[in-house]
Amino acid sequence: MRQSKAEYIWLDGSEPTKKLRSKTRVIEYTDTPTLDNFPQWGFDGSSTNQASGDNSDCLLEPVSFVHDPIRGQGHYLVMCEVLNADGSVHSTNTRAVLRRALEQGGAQEDFLFGFEQEYTLLELDGTPHGWPTAGFPEPQGPYYCGVGAARIAGRSLVEAHLDACIEAGLLIYGVNAEVMLGQWEYQIGYRGFNETADPLTTTDHMWFAQYIMNRLSEDYDLVVSFANKPMKGDWNGAGCHANFSTKSMRDKSTGKTAVDNALKALESTHQDHIKIYGAALDERLTGDHETCDINTFKSGNSDRGASIRIPVSTAEKGYGYLEDRRPGANIDSYLVAARIIATLLNQEFQASVNSQIRESVTA
Repeated sequence: MRQSKAEYIWLDGSEPTKKLRSKTRVIEYTDTPTLDNFPQWGFDGSSTNQASGDNSDCLLEPVSFVHDPIRGQGHYLVMCEVLNADGSVHSTNTRAVLRRALEQGGAQEDFLFGFEQEYTLLELDGTPHGWPTAGFPEPQGPYYCGVGAARIAGRSLVEAHLDACIEAGLLIYGVNAEVMLGQWEYQIGYRGFNETADPLTTTDHMWFAQYIMNRLSEDYDLVVSFANKPMKGDWNGAGCHANFSTKSMRDKSTGKTAVDNALKALESTHQDHIKIYGAALDERLTGDHETCDINTFKSGNSDRGASIRIPVSTAEKGYGYLEDRRPGANIDSYLVAARIIATLLNQEFQASVNSQIRESVTA
């Protein structure tokens, strides 16, 4: 028998933006562990905004796991859903919303997602990493995908995060410096490889990647901010663009109709999406800095100022994927995926999924 450290990870009940929590359990297994080797575990929900002090017990139900790249081979990161003490789904358990959306029709469409997660590195005093102690850096322009000490800040942490995500086996497919100095992006999701990339796996990996980034930042004395507008003024905000497609959208014979129908459905449900696309989203979706105004829906070919960008490959071929540029950096990817699935589902499934999303948001 082998003993191993398992880091149980879950989303808490913080508002308006959930935060990651984790704690370590020692497990025992032979050979290679399966999900059954990670037992259900309790925690104090009154300390995570998920229960009252007089009835504080909540449960962690392991649902997926990957190698822990920080502790090394033989140790694991374990994603958990939160349950009430009686085993029922907790009101803050948004992964369950996505799971139900798939069970109620979403899985039939074989959805694929890819998320472009932007974030900003801050000093402990809140100043963006790499900015001068007084005043401001040069205006935006040279920093996006920049190279050189004058254009880049934080690359060592970014590279450590990329290496760790690869070692963990996550669906990471790239990183780059973003438009504002100290701002970066990594991408998680479908890579075109021969691997599992269903919506639950992709969104679990989004949270694993965020956990790893936050954990590594402790070693660099940096704060990782997922705020939508970390710096007021003429500076880019931070988003989490969602690329998505269904099997109908990817099919040459049905793609044109499916893409057109998706655009119509996304326009008609614009405000439903905005409600769950991140706290303080109005500070980012202003119509400037590569965004569309929050009250306006617009789609366009290769248009990074649109709500939905139609990639050049999709526009030219007539089938493929779409990019939703509205989600903010502080999204809950479980809810965003569930929201997109609900919008594109057949009408008979939409009402049920929409109700679950509303219940989760108002919990």
